[in-house]
Amino acid sequence: MPFRIDELITLPEGKTLEFKRDLSSPKNFLKTIVAFANSAGGRLVFGVEDESRIPVGVDNPLDEEERLCNIIADAIEPRLVPNIEMATVDNKTLIIVDVFVSGSRPHRIAGEGAEGVYVRLGSSNRRADRELIGELERSVRGITFDETPLPDLKIDDLDLQAVQAAFAGKRKVDEKAMLSLKLIVREQGRLVPTAGGMLLFGGEEREMRFPDAWVQCGRFSGKDKSEIFDHTEIYGHLPDAVDAAINFLKKHAMRGADLSQIRRRDVWSIPLNIIREAVINALAHADYSQIGGPVRISFFDDRIEIENPGILLPGLTIEDIRQGVSRLRNRVISRVFRELGLIEQWGSGVPRIFKEARELGLPEPRIEEIGMRYRFTVYPPESNELNTQYNQTDNLTTEQATEQATEQATEQVTEQVSRLLAYLKSRRLGVREIMDGLGLKHRPTFIYNYLQPALEKGLVEMTHPDSPNSPNQGYRLTEKGKRMLG
Repeated sequence: MPFRIDELITLPEGKTLEFKRDLSSPKNFLKTIVAFANSAGGRLVFGVEDESRIPVGVDNPLDEEERLCNIIADAIEPRLVPNIEMATVDNKTLIIVDVFVSGSRPHRIAGEGAEGVYVRLGSSNRRADRELIGELERSVRGITFDETPLPDLKIDDLDLQAVQAAFAGKRKVDEKAMLSLKLIVREQGRLVPTAGGMLLFGGEEREMRFPDAWVQCGRFSGKDKSEIFDHTEIYGHLPDAVDAAINFLKKHAMRGADLSQIRRRDVWSIPLNIIREAVINALAHADYSQIGGPVRISFFDDRIEIENPGILLPGLTIEDIRQGVSRLRNRVISRVFRELGLIEQWGSGVPRIFKEARELGLPEPRIEEIGMRYRFTVYPPESNELNTQYNQTDNLTTEQATEQATEQATEQVTEQVSRLLAYLKSRRLGVREIMDGLGLKHRPTFIYNYLQPALEKGLVEMTHPDSPNSPNQGYRLTEKGKRMLG
């Protein structure tokens, strides 16, 4: 046997291991077997107290083994044939069921239809919803959600100017290149966008088609979500969301300086390289077919949680992820991210995060499946102590430190905000005038990627602040915005 049974029964239950005292509750262990086959495989051991982990053995093991085989054959569809063996520990006979990831998934409990499909989350079984069943089916066919065509849309529903801007200086993006990148595909004799194309560079139809494809950022006071200090919502194109999220985090982090080298180097109170990698990972591997939840970034006093919809792909465990095993949930998004330099090498991101955390002396990041979501938690160095150290070093009051942090955040702006500032200069312009001048057609993209960040950073102000929806509303640079332009 490839395992020692006396060691196996000391291990905790988890994604790939469960214990049962006997075969008295077929419905419960059938859920587990189905979930193992649909997720990452696993081992079910009969004859062990699941709480105390004391081996009690199985009475009449040969008869029970035959009964178990019949139950599995009759109650699971499509047909599933796990490996069943017997082992002895302390003169007690145990039955071990080895279930492998199935190429015929999704499996279900017979007669229950979609209600009988289960997946494994941690040490529990979870009924799969329609979207998750769809992902299980796609994974067997070897396609990803973001490769699926959207036949009711046309190429012009993509923000083609955003595509050109993203790849400027990297490659020429013509129709052939967009087909190669799978931003578009041929469907029924015409070119249409893919889901990935719309998620990455969609125009006005993007929010209607994918209303949950946005990033929710929050800074909380303390170590839980009882009191929120600041928040923002990031919409628009996925490549732009990375910098927008990092800028929000910088706004609430402290910055010091390393003067030990010839050139000054900024030192932040949060590990920005690690967090950036985790944000990119969340955006690239989110399950955008899921309904009801965006990518979430929660900044607490003692940690930063980056969370995306979607559980691990079939065949993967958390330990696999830690070791750099990579399977792409979104091939279109991941390839574009790689060509834009956001992803360096397939599968290298998570091991690099753990390596950098060790080198910086930080607590080890944590990976979890929470409900139907994947959470990556980064622990900065003792945040409060570090922030206090910066304040004491600079001899600043709390108010001065807060003002300095805001000023530091304004120094870090996206290319879109820089373009907006440069175009406004000393003029007062309306939304349509600015969009025309910048060559933009998609109003939500302008609002969320250009105007809103500039307003939040105090670089741009309204000419009619008391009437935000006024048809005569205009925008101009603040003194801070003018200083930034130089």
